[in-house]
Parts: sequence; structure tokens; C-alpha cells
Amino acid sequence: MSAEPIAIPSHRDRSRDSRRWWRNGVVYQVYVRSFQDSDGDGIGDLDGLRSRLPYLRSLGIDGIWLNPFYRSPQHDHGYDVSDYQAVHSEYGDLVAFDRLVHDAHRLDIKVIIDIVPNHCSVEHPWFTAAVAAGPDSPERARFHFADGRGEYGELPPNNWRSIFGGPAWHRISEPDGSPGQWYLHAFAPEQADFNWANPDVAEHFEDVLRFWLDRGVDGLRIDVAHGLHKLEGLPDHPFAIDDELTGDPINPHAWNQPEVHDVWRRWRALADEYTEETGCERVLVGEVGLLDTAELAAYQRPDELHQCFFFEFLRAPWDAQALSEVIERGLDTVAAWDSPVAWVLNNHDMPRSVTRYGGGSPGVAPGDIDLGSRRARAAALLMLALPGSAYLYQGEELGLPEVTDLPDHVLTDPMFHRTNGARRGRDGCRVPLPWAAGQDSFGFSPVGAHAATWLPQPDWFAHHSVDRQLESGESMLLFYRQAIALRRRVPALSSDRFRWLSTEPGVLAFTRGDGVACIVNCSARPVCAPVGSQLLIGSDPEVGEKLPPHTAGWFVLEVTR
Repeated sequence: MSAEPIAIPSHRDRSRDSRRWWRNGVVYQVYVRSFQDSDGDGIGDLDGLRSRLPYLRSLGIDGIWLNPFYRSPQHDHGYDVSDYQAVHSEYGDLVAFDRLVHDAHRLDIKVIIDIVPNHCSVEHPWFTAAVAAGPDSPERARFHFADGRGEYGELPPNNWRSIFGGPAWHRISEPDGSPGQWYLHAFAPEQADFNWANPDVAEHFEDVLRFWLDRGVDGLRIDVAHGLHKLEGLPDHPFAIDDELTGDPINPHAWNQPEVHDVWRRWRALADEYTEETGCERVLVGEVGLLDTAELAAYQRPDELHQCFFFEFLRAPWDAQALSEVIERGLDTVAAWDSPVAWVLNNHDMPRSVTRYGGGSPGVAPGDIDLGSRRARAAALLMLALPGSAYLYQGEELGLPEVTDLPDHVLTDPMFHRTNGARRGRDGCRVPLPWAAGQDSFGFSPVGAHAATWLPQPDWFAHHSVDRQLESGESMLLFYRQAIALRRRVPALSSDRFRWLSTEPGVLAFTRGDGVACIVNCSARPVCAPVGSQLLIGSDPEVGEKLPPHTAGWFVLEVTR
């Protein structure tokens, strides 16, 4: 393996502003419902999360991102919001939220919350008022209501499909009980899309943002940030999928409209107001589901979002060439606006990496868990070595595989029910965490609680529990702690300087800063470490002078130039 660096574009050498914590931060995603239950009802809550902040501090993370905890009927577990300025009763109240923010900041942990601007619950006061007000009313103008097609209006207004399967339209009964108009829902029927061409909607969300920024949150994760605006007139689109069960993520009339960038400019200006007042940047992080990297990068222009999740990295197969190409696209395209890449390997919408890398699939098979675990550990070192920020999903640090065999009757994901089981849904990565192997619900609920966890935990969760991993010197949890600590402590891993190293097939390697290299062996054969190098950390105990198959290591190079 050669240590001769390959030249890279100069924009990667820009110095990092240490005040902008998110540029090199490690952020931990909390699916509140499944993190820690404090009151024994089998559902995680804000007080439970607050009790576990010392655990998160010991992990070494810089911030937490909370999935929605707002008042909601919970048809999509919080992504159907009925009140954006209140906490759902299962999760606590505003007092509990304020305590959480206070304690997190005391431990130097930033708090990012989820905002859902594309749609709201059909139980939101605006929507119930719209149904009651009737056609052509100002109340209905806040949403996308339209007359149906066909002789009696019995057909949807256009051919758009819901992401969760089926048509993207639902017909209401008018106040007099007659069959009425249809409303647009890009996701479940219980989630009505806002009409962002209506100024009431923009004003409402600016109030929502100020409400939470005034309570001290450090950032906002924006759900479906490529949505919001729709093509005027809502015409049919030529690429609609005929299959009744599948979703339609590539609708050019429903996603990525030019007007959406005006929204993010307004939100950025608002966030910058708070930044100027506090001296700590309030970050906007977008969930932008676009396949074109250049279009994704446009959302990170200097006056728009600070970051967007780089999902290409999550979707990449375990292959050195594929991974290196994805990384290169991220560094050359997404970071071209001097906005660091937000790397991610897991989240609440995708099967866990241990299962993906082991060839498993929800509802099909668990895959090769040992192989998946080896690859997931190596992928974690790869992600944490890259310039930019890293977003972890709860349980990732425990090496949790996907729960692939949940029985149908416990599944709650609307995707599963909308497709009549054709799509398994996302429940398998949302099962409540195991904290203590010997306790009921593995310590997720307090001792003596009688309510079952909202999703059942498999017996094998005991092997991944926090208490057992703290007793093992080679556990995934201690590995993550060590890697994150090194990332913070080694100056080269905070540098924006990045250079590829030439390697043999099946291996990818690069340097960060002054002479720290990350080597990842994706092949099925051992490979040699750089001559004269010193190991900082390996994904496997056998990493040293050689890297076994499906492992990674960080090395200090003896000669870098």
C-alpha cells in the first residue's frame, strides 16, 4: 500500500471555525418513544431521556436530535402534528422539555428538534376548520383541496401517489354529509399537506420556530425539506407508478420546486438572528430526499440550510469503490459551498446497518449478523474519520441489528398497513433500547412497571444491553466511545484537509490533517497496514500490522509527504 497522497481540490483545506460546533460535531438521534420510559407506560418520554443524559455525555457526542414529540394522534408516531407548540402527553409537557434542554446544556450537549412543515395531522385545528368551512374558503386555501374527476367527482384530482402507498388524495364528507372535495396527502391520509403558496402557512411556521428557539434549542432538523411547494395547478405527472401498493418518491411536480429555496432563505435569516444574539450558531439540517447530488448541494447554499443528510453514504453497498465514489461526490459536490457533509449510517427510517451489511432484510431474514457487525464497526470508523459531521442513531453504538421478525399484529408503521403488508415498514429499527440485561423490558421501563413496551423486545436484546457492553472490553459501545474520544482529541481529525491514498483493489484509504490515515479493508483477504505506521484504533482486535477482511483502522503515518 502506497502512502503517496493524491491531490484534491483546494476548497477542502479551508480552516474550520471552532465556534460552529456542528461543522465537526457528532450528533445522536433520539427516537424519544423508544429511548427510555420514566413512568412505566411502555413508551419513552422526555424525562426518561433526561435521566440518560450522563450516558450520552459519556459517549462523547456534541448534540442530540429529537424525533417529533409534539401533540399528535400518533398515526405516524409524531410526524402527524396537531399542535406544534405543545408536547404530546405520552412524552411529557413543556416543563419536562425545558428541564431537558437545561440539563443538556449543563452537560455541554446541544439540542436539535424535528420540525414537520410539509404536512400536519388532520386533527390540527386548521384542518378541522377547513373541513367545516367548505369549498373555496380561506381555511381550505391553507391546504390542497380540489374537486375530484369523473362524472360525480369520485376519482382523485390527479395521478399522484402517496409515499406510503396508494393515491395521494383522500375524499372528505362536506359539512352537510355529501361526498365532497379531496385533499392532498403525500404520506398517510391522516397527514394533510400544507399549501405553502398561502402566506398564512409561512407566518405560522415562523411563529413555531421562534417559539422553540426562544426555549433554547440549538437547531432544527427539517422533515421532507425538498417538499412543501407543489407545481401550480397540481397536474398529472408522466412518471406515476401504476402499482397500487408502492410509493412515488420521484414525482417532479410534488418535490424540489424552486420556490422551496425561498422558504429556507427566510428560515436561515431567522436562525441567524438568534445566532447573532447568542454567539452560537443555530443550525438548520434538512432531510432532502433527492438522488441528484448537485441538486442536494443547492439546499446548502450560504443563505439556506446549514447541512443536509448525505443519504448516498447510508445507501452505499459494502464495496471499496462504491464507498470511495460516494465519499468523493459528497466532498466535491455537497461541500462545495463550504458546508460540511452530514454523514449518516443509520436512522429511524432505514434498516440498521448491522443487518444491511449482513445481507438481512425486514420480514425476510436477519442475515449474517457476525459479518454485518464486523462491517458496521469498520463503517463507523470510516464515517467518524471523514471531514464533516456524523449523525448516529440510537442503538447504533450498541451494534443493534434490525428486529426482522416482529409479528404482523404489533406493527404500527402506516407504510405496512397502507400497502397491505407488501412493504414491511420501519418498526424493526424502532424497538425500545436494552439498558440492563437482567431487568424486565431490559431496563427500558422503571422497575415494577406493568405495561408492555410499545414494540416487543426480542430475548437476544440482552446480549446488546448497555450494562453487559460496559463489562466487555471489546464491546461495540466501548469501541464507539473510544473512536469518538479520539476524533475529538486528535487534531488531524478536526482538520478539513483530506487526501486519498492509492491502494490495492478492495481497500480504500485517505489521510486527514497531518499524517493520520483511515484504512478500510472491504475485501475478503487480509491487507497490510502502511509501513512504519502506528495504530490509533482498529475496528477489530486483530487490526495491527495487517487488517483482516471487513475491518478498518486509524493510523499515524511515519511519512506523509
